[in-house]
Amino acid sequence: MDHRTDILTVSAMGAADRYAIQQGRSGAALMDAAGAGLARAIMQRWAPRACAVLCGPGNNGGDGWEAAAQLRRAGWAVSIFTLAGRDRLKGDAALAAAKWGGPVSPLQDCDPSQFGLVIDALFGAGLSRPLEDEAARLAGACNARRRAGAVIVSADVPSGLDGDLAHAEGPVFQADLTVTFHRLKPAHLLQPGRTQCGEIVLVDIGIPDGWRDAAEPCAQINTPELWPKVCGDPAVDAHKHSRGRLCVLSGPTGASGAARLAGSAGLTGGAGFVTLLCPPGALEEVAAASRSLVARNFDPAGDFGHILEDHRASAAVLGPGAGVAESTRARVLAALETHRPLVLDADALTCFADEPDALFEAVNGPVVLTPHGGEFARLFPDLAGRDALNKIEVTREAAQRSGAVIVHKGPDTVIAAANGAARVNVHASARLATAGTGDILAGLIGAFLASGEGAFDAASAAVWIHGEAGRRCGPGATVEAVLRHLPSALGALAHRRARMAALHRIAPGSG
Repeated sequence: MDHRTDILTVSAMGAADRYAIQQGRSGAALMDAAGAGLARAIMQRWAPRACAVLCGPGNNGGDGWEAAAQLRRAGWAVSIFTLAGRDRLKGDAALAAAKWGGPVSPLQDCDPSQFGLVIDALFGAGLSRPLEDEAARLAGACNARRRAGAVIVSADVPSGLDGDLAHAEGPVFQADLTVTFHRLKPAHLLQPGRTQCGEIVLVDIGIPDGWRDAAEPCAQINTPELWPKVCGDPAVDAHKHSRGRLCVLSGPTGASGAARLAGSAGLTGGAGFVTLLCPPGALEEVAAASRSLVARNFDPAGDFGHILEDHRASAAVLGPGAGVAESTRARVLAALETHRPLVLDADALTCFADEPDALFEAVNGPVVLTPHGGEFARLFPDLAGRDALNKIEVTREAAQRSGAVIVHKGPDTVIAAANGAARVNVHASARLATAGTGDILAGLIGAFLASGEGAFDAASAAVWIHGEAGRRCGPGATVEAVLRHLPSALGALAHRRARMAALHRIAPGSG
């Protein structure tokens, strides 16, 4: 497994640093590597220009001192402005400052309008209070200067941004580039922090192997390497029934479109046989709208669990367009009693808003809940209102409480399992923010569940592939465009895996 997918909290990052020092890698060497990486990232992107480096009193400031020295040696005109005089610096930051041979000015002397590039090395990820005084003034002044064409670069995270919570309580630097070290922090992935970071570059500062035992990640970045068995080629002797039978509950006449989107995505995702279960009156509408989806009536007074058994469902999707009604609630509870893999989305979640514990107590077997922010708040109102937790933490708690895998949707979708595992997906596009795309996601998850995949990996894979389809859409894309791009998104995944397999087959040094 590539541990570069690991996401570390601020405290875990500190533990990784301490581990490196215990293994004989000095703090000064780590700071040198961080500062050199910061300078290198800047020089790779911009030509020399007048540069101001804002240095704080701690290790983040030390990274700034080292980057300033590197840029100056490369011919840049660099000025340092410090929040604390050199005589007040301690430890590795003091060592880094001692190597600087140029002038040093107090922070209040900095006028960002005189510089084409400003390096914010004031506080970094560990700051948990609002910026004050000169730091707050410079955040506003630098942001204004950025709008006039200057470049703002932050070391670790933009100062003012909480590295764990991914939001700021007051002024915050808006960076064009954020250079961070060793592993990403929550603020680099969760909104609004991710937007405030601009482009993000991760620099290896040489923390030795073994750090993971001392610094447990809080989550992982969702990538295909974490779920290598999902979306593989079907067996040579596969047939439609062996690839899984997916049932999708349809809404009534005039509201079957969401279920049809989910069913179509289920077929594209590899389910061998997809059946839309239609309440009275909807059968002709569904059958006329699609040549590939099988439509069947069901008795609205019947036990929905028995209906799924009659159709030999390997998995089922309930909720898209189903209606917020007592009948939907009853069908969800009946489906849960079968222990079949289920995806519960949209109306199947909202109909439990007044009594979410009734849903959670019924969860057993592989179940995936796919709430967007509003639905999450209805099911978990106490968690949604906890400002002291980030999206990873609230989603993990929700999964543990419900016993299901939670897909907490958004531009920073978090997938969490009841055992505490969590993944953050940022492989997506804002073009997915259109009606119906959530139905496609539900159908994809259903397809992977029907094929026998575990709920956590099925959800993770579907979110990534859904995001890839969104990235392939151009301006003006609608839900139909996302559906059209699903096959090429699956093809991109296959190509990526083939490329990785080829790289692994090349022996080191074989040329």
